Amino acid sequence: MRLKDKVAIVTGTRTGIGKAIALRFAKEGARVVTCIREGKGGEDTANEINASGGQALFVQCDVSVESDVVNAVNKTVEKYGRLDIIVNNAGVNFVKPFLNIETADWDRVINTDLRGTFFFCRYGIVQMLKNGGGSIINITSVHTVAGLPEAAPYDAAKWGVVGMTKSLAVEFAARNVRVNALSPGLIETQIWEDLMNAAEDKEECKRYWASNIPAGRPGTSEEIAGAAVYLASDEASYCTGSNIIIDGGMTGQLVSRQSFGSKSLEGGTR
Repeated sequence: MRLKDKVAIVTGTRTGIGKAIALRFAKEGARVVTCIREGKGGEDTANEINASGGQALFVQCDVSVESDVVNAVNKTVEKYGRLDIIVNNAGVNFVKPFLNIETADWDRVINTDLRGTFFFCRYGIVQMLKNGGGSIINITSVHTVAGLPEAAPYDAAKWGVVGMTKSLAVEFAARNVRVNALSPGLIETQIWEDLMNAAEDKEECKRYWASNIPAGRPGTSEEIAGAAVYLASDEASYCTGSNIIIDGGMTGQLVSRQSFGSKSLEGGTR
């Protein structure tokens, strides 16, 4: 078990990437704290882990609210005595023409995707230093290497997370706190289902995306979870400050705006 006896917080665990990471961490021996803003999705993930013989705790947490984040970190330490890993996965996807963006739109995206990541890094690192180190994994997006039209708040937030990731990695490397980013491309999460449901011709939609992804398909949440396990484990002890792109080769090719238009490339609701 690659994460045996480690304690991890994973945010945005209702479905998709966050849930897959939480389940995979538990299989690798971690004790997992699942967090979502509201609803029973996060609790269901924790219950699934416990039912399969793992150890998990659900804490309701709006990552944009500082007191909620402090509470989540404190409850983790109260329950398990330490904190080794944080996966900042909670986020909102956003697409709207720039001139139609309201201040409330900007604040909602920045507060969740960037401010929430800051809070968990800020309070999580304090606990990790008590243990002698830890690993933070920030889920970002291929938008950090291929900015798209009509996604200004989202792109700004994700680029900000990558900048913060690199700064923290340099600042805390000597104290054994590693900070990395994972940037998924199009993943079979809710946004993929939304694309399919909105398409007049589902098969044509599949062909469209397959033609723009060298791997010929969207990725899976489990493939992102596999990379997260590596970054969380001691195998990645020399890896910090990285932004790992997992997109089936999509951003490794030259593409035109005509190819992608203003469609989001990222896994959306994770």
